Amino acid sequence: MEKTAIITDSNSGMTAEEAERYNVQVVPMPVLINGKEYFENVDIFQGEFFHIQKDDANIITTSQPSAGYLARLWKETLKEYDSIVYIPMSSGLSSSCQTAGILAGDYDGRVQVVDNHRISVTMYQSVLDACTLRDQGHTAAEIKTILETEAANSSIYIMVDTLKYLVKGGRITPAAAAMGSLLHIKPVLQIQGGALDTYQKCRGEHKARKVMLEAMRHDLDTRFKEEAERGEMALYYSCCGISREEEAAWKAVIQEAFPEFSVCGTPLSMSIAVHIGPGALAIACARKI
Repeated sequence: MEKTAIITDSNSGMTAEEAERYNVQVVPMPVLINGKEYFENVDIFQGEFFHIQKDDANIITTSQPSAGYLARLWKETLKEYDSIVYIPMSSGLSSSCQTAGILAGDYDGRVQVVDNHRISVTMYQSVLDACTLRDQGHTAAEIKTILETEAANSSIYIMVDTLKYLVKGGRITPAAAAMGSLLHIKPVLQIQGGALDTYQKCRGEHKARKVMLEAMRHDLDTRFKEEAERGEMALYYSCCGISREEEAAWKAVIQEAFPEFSVCGTPLSMSIAVHIGPGALAIACARKI
């Protein structure tokens, strides 16, 4: 049987403990702060990152793992494994997936790069699915095909607490942000098929939370009705830059709204946080294999 390694990046939210438990390697995503490169959960962690982000004097941008880093990692891994399944963040949100796909062409099919248009907790579910398929004896090529076939069976809604990071990323103008702040607008964004788009503009956090819960209920009652009835859907929460108490409270709100599910979650990655800022809340679902 083919011995397959599963590798993902830190956008999946998989912790070091979970990675060890599931036998997964996690590539730390780089973030540039005032031109200096840091690596998520290696030399910069969430608490420090959000402290730095709140200081508007700091210039923060995202990056991607270098081709050299991936080549070295894959070379070392293939000394022990027959093949690799690499699950990076969605190609709709970063060129990281495309870069990895081009690089994989040098490995005669031994490295399979998955583009299933996911990030954060839905990407996390893809990693778990890959582990399940690996343990069932599927080849790396088969795992790639199955995960990409499952790509659309997921949904994410994110409430943005402040508009200033959307301005920095060029998604809205300063004038629109000023008017939105005046009206206490809390945008709800969605990720469907890999791209980050506006779902609805809400007046106040209470309304935004309600909209997210209603949107998720609609998805589970329509798009994923049959899967939900068969117990195949996983429900997640996520957040960034909030306290543990606030995180627990958001999880509890979702659990109360969806008592038929066991709600799990992880913090949003720094690659996402750069663009939406602290205080963001998310709810997501994905079909589990």
